[in-house]
Amino acid sequence: MRPGSAGSAAIFGVTAADAVECASRSYEVQQLAARVARCADEADAVLAALGRLELQTWQSPAGQAYRLTLSLQAAALRRSRDALLDAVAVVRRHAQNVTLSSGRLGS
Repeated sequence: MRPGSAGSAAIFGVTAADAVECASRSYEVQQLAARVARCADEADAVLAALGRLELQTWQSPAGQAYRLTLSLQAAALRRSRDALLDAVAVVRRHAQNVTLSSGRLGS
C-alpha cells in the first residue's frame, strides 16, 4: 500500500477514488447499452406492426406498390435493428473492459 492522491491509500496503484470513478463510468456505459437495447426492442415492435400491414391482400397496382414499399422499409429497419443489437453487445463489452481497467490503473 502507498499513499495516493488527496491522502487516500492506493492498493497496487489504484486509489478508492479511481475505483469509484471506474465503477461510475462502467455503470454509465451499461445504461447506454440498455438504452440501445430499448431502441432495438422498439424497432422489433415496428417490424411486427409492418408485418401485420403486409398481410392485407390488396390486389390493385397501388396495393402492390404499397406492399413493395413496406417490404423495402422493413428490410432497412431489420438491418438497422441488427446493427443496434451488435452495438448493444459492443457497448456491454466496453462496460466490462472499463470495470476491468480499474484493476490496471497506475500499473
